[in-house]
Amino acid sequence: MTGRRIGAVVAALVSMAASVGLAVVAPAAAAPGCRVDYAVPSQWQGGFTAAVTVTNVGERIDGWRLTWTWPSGQRVSQAWNATVTSSGDQVTAVNAGYNAVIEPNATVSFGFNASWSGTNTAPQSFALNGTTCTGDPGTPPTTTTTTTTTTGNPVPGDAMARVAAMQPGWNLGNTLDSTGADETSWGNPRVTEALLDNVKAQGFKSIRIPVTWGQHQGPAPGHTIEAAYLARVKEVVGWALADGFQVMINIHHDSWQWIAAMPSDRAGVLARYNAIWTQLATAFKDSPAELVFESVNEPQFTGSSGDAQNAQLLHELNASFRDIVRRSGGNNAHRLLVLPTLHTSSDQARLDELATSIRGFGDPHLAATVHYYGYWPFSVNVAGGTRYDATAQKDLTDSFDRVHNTFVARGVPVVLGEYGLLGFDRHTGTIQQGEKLKFFEHLGHYARLKNITTMLWDNGQHLGRTSFQWSDPELAAQIRSSWTTRSGTASSDQVFSARSSAVTAKTITLNTNGTTFTGLRHGATQLVRGTDYTVQGDQLTLTAPALTRLSGSRDYGTNAVLTAHFSAGVPWRINLITHDTPLLTGATGTTSSFAIPTAFRGDLLATMEAKYADGSNAGPHNWTSFKEFDRAFAPDHATGVTRLTPEFFAEVNDNARVTLTFHYWSGATVTYHVTKSGTSVTGTA
Repeated sequence: MTGRRIGAVVAALVSMAASVGLAVVAPAAAAPGCRVDYAVPSQWQGGFTAAVTVTNVGERIDGWRLTWTWPSGQRVSQAWNATVTSSGDQVTAVNAGYNAVIEPNATVSFGFNASWSGTNTAPQSFALNGTTCTGDPGTPPTTTTTTTTTTGNPVPGDAMARVAAMQPGWNLGNTLDSTGADETSWGNPRVTEALLDNVKAQGFKSIRIPVTWGQHQGPAPGHTIEAAYLARVKEVVGWALADGFQVMINIHHDSWQWIAAMPSDRAGVLARYNAIWTQLATAFKDSPAELVFESVNEPQFTGSSGDAQNAQLLHELNASFRDIVRRSGGNNAHRLLVLPTLHTSSDQARLDELATSIRGFGDPHLAATVHYYGYWPFSVNVAGGTRYDATAQKDLTDSFDRVHNTFVARGVPVVLGEYGLLGFDRHTGTIQQGEKLKFFEHLGHYARLKNITTMLWDNGQHLGRTSFQWSDPELAAQIRSSWTTRSGTASSDQVFSARSSAVTAKTITLNTNGTTFTGLRHGATQLVRGTDYTVQGDQLTLTAPALTRLSGSRDYGTNAVLTAHFSAGVPWRINLITHDTPLLTGATGTTSSFAIPTAFRGDLLATMEAKYADGSNAGPHNWTSFKEFDRAFAPDHATGVTRLTPEFFAEVNDNARVTLTFHYWSGATVTYHVTKSGTSVTGTA
């Protein structure tokens, strides 16, 4: 709210603020040009959402820059409808491309999430393009007030604020979305209140609850959802809402089970789809605004005529979904609705198709959603994609840039409904640990930079559903850190020294990511710069005496673990490893069970090439000599074998000698030969 009386009135309001949560900005020196209304519609312990409205009371403005100073050390973490940057307590908000012009007596608005500690005093003064904002020309300066609530809810009806409040999010995967008889059919236990409590305790603000409905749905024409199943979904949703989550539910694996048949059965699929959303809209119409609907997961169509038909069919689903929900009444009239691209792809053509639909709907309570599982060769470790290199990084930044420019920069919020690495579908060791951490550190940072809300895909492989422990605590720490800051990394988390040679100094490259390197530790012991290590630019060199001391008796494997510390984020682990070139020996077996005895001697397998005698590529993915980790081959470092899979031999020519080249993380390579004859396999070193 805005007042115009000053003096005693302002003094009274300032006094009142201390007791009722009403903060008042003291008047600035009188000057014409602009008026700023600053409000805090929601506040929670350590954080708040702010809404800022700027009114131009002077001449037309083409490009604006609003500045202010934090009086209580607050820090902006995420913004929408403006680019907000900080230098200490000094804050600058710059227009987005679509709201750069402010006509006389017109307004622009933007918002942000920020942190606070101790107190959350409102800014005392704002300046627009260098002019202090005091109100209308010739009138007393504006008194701006801040009304604060403690619900943690974003501004009602503000889609951008709603989606920002969902950051960060988590997926309850492979549970209510399973396609079997019930939520346990894919191996996860029944959802409990304790699980949701523990997810909340990890710092997640939202939860996506994927739901597959088809196996719990009756026949045409009613397509009635089983009452017990709907009640179970409502129970889990209720628990999540009671925990304070923003909650998103959807139609999930139905997308490939029966919705994909829409090109050949348009009427039948649409009737069944509409029946689900009609029932869900009715069941949840009185649920609070914290409940969000997503029209369909990863939409796809089988047998369509191509992109144009795919786009039209998805538009029909999204339009029907929006119409059903909006007409159902209650809180659904303004509920946030999330619409996907085809395949939840971030390709520009798919983004443009959805952007066209959203513009046509003219509905301010919509958000877009895409998924991201990384650059494919890196994400599954195939074609030599062992590292999170410049190509893999560019794939991520290009994807997020397209999403931001198509939607966020034009006022449409975006939910990254799922993210992770595709190799995780087997286990999280498919990607080397350090490279995996670099991917998640960068993803969290760049999503924040582009104002994209992220929701981690977790089908049970990350947070234990009954133990409530992370299977990879190091990964969990990196993900959590990326929500608020950057972390330093390095070119590798492995330093190898050959036992067959004298110990020499080793150098790795530091990736400070905007932080500052502060030191190197072995456990709680601070190593000595200049003696144990040196740093020149971004080159960290471990001295030979330090490596000799830390490696002890130089047994094969990891002899010591160091941590590189930076001015922000989590430390970077560095394993000091003693190795020699692995030894492989001959073996016989079958196409369904073949293992190469391997003395790894401290080394670790990175990838494998397979070629025929003429130099052509052998095995699956024959467009590359480098085979897919776990799919074609799998090392077992603990038991000392390297397995070749039935999937590999299924695409190997009979009686053709195949040369395998194993690449290890130390840089060593070893060749091996296999020949398949029917179902028999012979291997020679």
